[in-house]
Amino acid sequence: MKPKLLYKELHSDSVPYCGSYDDPTCWVTAVDSLLQRTPMDLKAGTHSICISGTSASCLLVDAQTGKPTRGTRAKMYDYDVVMNNMLHSPPPSSASVGATVTDAAGAAAAVLQVRQWMEDHVPVNHVARSNTSALAKLLHYHACQSISCGSSGSGSSGEKEVLAHQSEYVATTLFLSQTYKCGAGPHVNKRQYVSDWHNALKLGYDVKRLEYPTWLLQLLEHVGIPFCDDVLPRVVEPGEPIGTISKEAREKYGFSNDTMIVGGTTDSNASFLAAASSSSSSSSSSLFDPYGIAVTSLGSTLAIKMLSRTFVEDCSRGVYSHRFPSSLMSGLFGERQQQQQQQRDDESQLWLVGGASNVGCAVLRQENFSNEELMELSNDMDVTTIDSDYSYYPLTKKGERFPIADGTKEPILEPKPKSRQEYLKAILQGISKVERMGYDTLGILGASPPFPKVIMTTGGGSQNEKWLQMRQGLFQQNIPPTPVEESGLVKVLKAENTEASFGAAILAASQAVLSR
Repeated sequence: MKPKLLYKELHSDSVPYCGSYDDPTCWVTAVDSLLQRTPMDLKAGTHSICISGTSASCLLVDAQTGKPTRGTRAKMYDYDVVMNNMLHSPPPSSASVGATVTDAAGAAAAVLQVRQWMEDHVPVNHVARSNTSALAKLLHYHACQSISCGSSGSGSSGEKEVLAHQSEYVATTLFLSQTYKCGAGPHVNKRQYVSDWHNALKLGYDVKRLEYPTWLLQLLEHVGIPFCDDVLPRVVEPGEPIGTISKEAREKYGFSNDTMIVGGTTDSNASFLAAASSSSSSSSSSLFDPYGIAVTSLGSTLAIKMLSRTFVEDCSRGVYSHRFPSSLMSGLFGERQQQQQQQRDDESQLWLVGGASNVGCAVLRQENFSNEELMELSNDMDVTTIDSDYSYYPLTKKGERFPIADGTKEPILEPKPKSRQEYLKAILQGISKVERMGYDTLGILGASPPFPKVIMTTGGGSQNEKWLQMRQGLFQQNIPPTPVEESGLVKVLKAENTEASFGAAILAASQAVLSR
């Protein structure tokens, strides 16, 4: 029986972006710079490469040249097709959706049309109904200017446009740059943009049936997006081999002839894999059960994810589920868990459930806490008393997405105590209670188990030991609806590995293990 693998970091590096975070040229330049600096012996011995990107960050590109077709900026994870195009004046009824938008009235009409399409076709509570979903962005591109099929579309340059998420854009641009000279008509000389379960989720991909659902194809046909099979990327399992890298990439960077690109993932899921590897490697039990492993990210915003036996989704509460790659079962949790997983039917597939709140550590900067002050005030903070006289909901601005989806939710940071230490404690408790509400929400919606067994902590907040102790105390409380047998058992720990790049490397390594 194969044991769990212990993943070891051999090399790590980072560079700042050369410009804006939504500039695709900067993404490629940054990765190129990092590869140029990577030791040659490591590149020569590389078996596979996996790239993670921010969820729902996407753009339209020319299928032959790979160049962006709608300006030089992508629509990023935080691009809201409504809020980013909100106008106070009503659009004229004569606005023509699909014609090139050149003025404010046309932009407003495009937003209204996108929302109507979503209301009419996307299932209630589906994650793709969100204004920040990749599907919303695809529809918005089309509403502003009809997507071109390269022959009869309205695009003036005659491009054949396809959608690419951040991860597959970088993968194809750097490593799969050749076009595929096969097929006929719209299929000839087309670059291969291949997405994955995780990135395609917010495009509407059905992660249960592993296909684009009928409602999505009917929607695209209804709105007039041509050649759906080409506009939408092919989807594979995260970590699944896509193909060997191009000759140009091998010669430029020094990779071997059989180095392959595998299906990517999102940054948040990659971070989960990095943190979960800490949990699994620290467990000495041969009966280690992955269900109930959770990861909380205490960064600028709060995000939680937990491995569940059940699929959970409710867009109205900001909850969605990612399908967990089966290729990782053996490496992270041991061969026994992989065998047990293979014996289950699809309804018992391992799911990564969770959501992301707008509360988080950004509020500490807003309230002028420096790193030095945070450390000094935390060192002698009394965290034995969990309940505070202050019931804060520490948002930085109006609007919440999880565990309650309420665009009108106001920050609550009043009243303020005289003591800065008490104020800090009340804020940390407020964030911790939102975290607890989040995990309770997953249980209410049907996650199994209904409460985490271990919570690995990532992000800047994981460095605060007193905050870890505070959260441990909060999760020991039996707060309904959590059952007695579930509360009081959870362990709150700091993750050893937190970088998304480490998690992506684990996915790439899973293919090296399977090919042995």
